[in-house]
Amino acid sequence: MASICFSTTTTTNLSNFSAFTLFKSPASTLKISSSLSIFSVRCADDNQSGETKKKRLSEQSSWEAKDSEGKDYLYRLGKEADNMNIAVGARAGVIDDLFVGNFLGKDSDIVFDYRQKVTRSFEYLQGDYYIAPIFMDKVVCHIVKNYIAHLLNTKVPLILGIWGGKGQGKSFQTELIFQAMGVEPVIMSAGELESERAGEPGRLIRERYRTASQVVQNQGKMSCLMINDIDAGLGRFGNTQMTVNNQIVVGTLMNLSDNPTRVSIGQNWRESDVTNRIPIIVTGNDLSTIYAPLIRDGRMEKFYWQPNLEDIVNIVQRMYEKDGISRDKVVSIVNTFRNQALDFYGALRSRTYDRSILKWIDDIGGIESLGNKLLKRRKNESLPVFTPPEQTVEALMESGNSLLKEQKLVMETKLSKEYMKNIDG
Repeated sequence: MASICFSTTTTTNLSNFSAFTLFKSPASTLKISSSLSIFSVRCADDNQSGETKKKRLSEQSSWEAKDSEGKDYLYRLGKEADNMNIAVGARAGVIDDLFVGNFLGKDSDIVFDYRQKVTRSFEYLQGDYYIAPIFMDKVVCHIVKNYIAHLLNTKVPLILGIWGGKGQGKSFQTELIFQAMGVEPVIMSAGELESERAGEPGRLIRERYRTASQVVQNQGKMSCLMINDIDAGLGRFGNTQMTVNNQIVVGTLMNLSDNPTRVSIGQNWRESDVTNRIPIIVTGNDLSTIYAPLIRDGRMEKFYWQPNLEDIVNIVQRMYEKDGISRDKVVSIVNTFRNQALDFYGALRSRTYDRSILKWIDDIGGIESLGNKLLKRRKNESLPVFTPPEQTVEALMESGNSLLKEQKLVMETKLSKEYMKNIDG
């Protein structure tokens, strides 16, 4: 019968080891004796609570490292970090496959990646468009100046304010330039400059600015931040109220102009947290309604865009080029409807489609069957082919006169005066 030797320091109940009392070989005796000796030493160390300091995993282990303030180093790094990407926690190989599943593929929340993409690409801009040379020179020069600002011995404004009349193509021309330059911008609208949560729009601007910086750093592409119709969100008209969010947005843009490489979104400052300088482009109709210190020359460069007759003719000609409208006919259309914005000539072409669309509705069964034909048709059932109308100067002129009539009715027939008799009193 094999014997087992126990250390005298252990106080563990030995009845649990009665099953190991019968062994046939001396080797088994040696193995059990050694294991129990180690077990007894660990029990003795556990009983000596407070007498000896807990042994560290390693003198160089980051798991137990402390910073200069005595706080956990890894916890502080996580608190300072601005990476909030939670999509990686739902990928196969990162967590148990039981929770990932296969019904949505290997990434259980792959839609999250698409929701996070806030940059704009311009695949939808197909065709040949005209870009006014003076407009291109201004935008390209502003972008390039900001990317080489560290090489220039001069003050470079971070913001370019493009302003002018309604419907003159300020945003569209800028997007065409982005496409030509290969710029992948982050685009915001005036509707995002207000929120029921105080401070949220200002934080959103800083996040979008840092996102544009990450495009430069991670993808090697040029990027910029563009805010459309900024005067609609920040402008003061009459007795409109100035909100806390308006003040924070103005202060955020002023701070970005003064410190374009240090942008905080709430994390603690680190010396290595340097952001790439990202040019900002804003569009609006009247920049005089915006807080004056924001639009001063050191922070914002202003560019008034009012296309001349040649620019309008060139842009409209490219618009009607596929319809076979010659340049002479385009000139006659522009001369007939002088002092109109560029979007007016696009509306001309859109209005000529009305008759063709009404005829197409009759071909598919009339207005009573529209819902079934458009939304509830069978998979193998196809809609009748829509034939675009043939564009003629006469049809465009007719559409233009109709649009002019609607414009005059809006300006002359002010029904609000009929509803509120004392509106002028």
